[in-house]
Amino acid sequence: MIKKILVANRGEIALRVMRSCREMGIKSVAVYSDIDRTSKHVYYADEAYHIGPSPSNESYLVIDKIIEVAKKSGADAIHPGYGFLSENAQFSDRCKAEGIIFVGPSSEVIAVMGDKISARKKMIAAGVPVVPGTKEDIKSDEDALQIVKSVGLPVMIKASAGGGGKGMRLVRHEKDIIPSVRAAKSEALAAFGDDSVYVEKFVENPHHIEFQVVGDSLGNVVHVFERECSVQRRHQKVIEETPSPLMTPELRETMGQQAVAAAKAVNYVGAGTIEFLVDNDLNYYFLEMNTRLQVEHPITEVVSGVDLVRAQILVADGQPLPWKQEELSQKGHAIEARIYAEDPYNNFMPSPGLIKHLNEPLGPGIRHDGYVYSGFEIPMFYDPMVSKMIAWGNTREEAIERLKRAIADYVLSGVRTNLKFLYRILETPDFVKGNYSTGFIEQNMDFLMDMTDKHSDLEDIIMITAMLYYRESLGINDEISVCDCMENTPKSGWKQSARNMFYSGY
Repeated sequence: MIKKILVANRGEIALRVMRSCREMGIKSVAVYSDIDRTSKHVYYADEAYHIGPSPSNESYLVIDKIIEVAKKSGADAIHPGYGFLSENAQFSDRCKAEGIIFVGPSSEVIAVMGDKISARKKMIAAGVPVVPGTKEDIKSDEDALQIVKSVGLPVMIKASAGGGGKGMRLVRHEKDIIPSVRAAKSEALAAFGDDSVYVEKFVENPHHIEFQVVGDSLGNVVHVFERECSVQRRHQKVIEETPSPLMTPELRETMGQQAVAAAKAVNYVGAGTIEFLVDNDLNYYFLEMNTRLQVEHPITEVVSGVDLVRAQILVADGQPLPWKQEELSQKGHAIEARIYAEDPYNNFMPSPGLIKHLNEPLGPGIRHDGYVYSGFEIPMFYDPMVSKMIAWGNTREEAIERLKRAIADYVLSGVRTNLKFLYRILETPDFVKGNYSTGFIEQNMDFLMDMTDKHSDLEDIIMITAMLYYRESLGINDEISVCDCMENTPKSGWKQSARNMFYSGY
């Protein structure tokens, strides 16, 4: 039995894994960089070890340092979370060589499914529908022209390695084929050290739907239903929900079976995700497989009652899946919003800095997975996501209203956040109707950005109200003009606090 797990990650996902460990009676080990010395996951773990400077390539991405701490602490297993080393075949191999359990699939599976070209080949062999396109990487400009013409415009040029929208180009015109291929290759090489790219037919306004799968070492695989992930900005998910508004019972059954077949085709062990594109005619195509836990896994947990991290640990320990397919069901509806320290009204620029005040939302149906606290400084070295807000309701409408209420209750001052932007998404008519695709944000950008004009006076209202309250508390009741308040008052904390409240979406 696994008795101690090192969590090779940071932030909210490190805390998430450690909580399941605690419930299972398993000791947890944290690792941290210089800047993360006061991070919440360091305090929560049973043990914590420093692994280097703040940049991730000198700490969280250094395999030797992670393995050294695992040995020093006596950890039986390593859970990689998501990001960093979670889909690194070399890391999985190294754990195996050192006699440490890797809570995830084998290095062979990570390598095969991490390369999109080889993954497409595997899925074609397994009979899983794939987006029409090529099975080999593009070798030359002449090759690119010939391949694109055979597939037919418009097409997507995609990097075979990596993800996150890097190495991707949409091509609608013949004159753009060669420049787009060259740009995609260059970006892929810089991001992933591999310039292999391939061609897929571009599916207009698709839905991005993923199925959660879990497999054990005995050959059992189940799916834990779907998640709708079509609210995206630059190929990055912003809001996810389950069940999908698009899904019919028949389509869910068929796609679920295909997701299980895809996982079985590679002898998958652990929690993973089979991602599909679905067009308006409900034709679906395999897109890729994520061989790790997903950021949006909590919405699956709250509608199914399944602890996915617990399941990961059990199957990594050689135990069978704790449930069969027919024992799994969905109850109600769940939506997740990703809270970022960024400014949507300044091209979504990251906003690292000191959190002066944090008021986390509570109440019926709300789960908040975060890692920050008042007085914590959000570092500039990592992804700016600070938390995930999950709302559950008996119906989709109830889940939306609960999430809106939770966002309105969330106060995070000191840095700018995307809270107002998220609230506006939930108000958008297309989202309310459940009638949206991956082009949702671009198609509704004017509506989403209208919050600036709609509440342009809110900061002044908050500051004036705070100042009047301050003067009253001092017993000052003489009449003054607003200009006198604004110009003659000494600098104090109320003004900056009001600004912070406004920019955090209060």
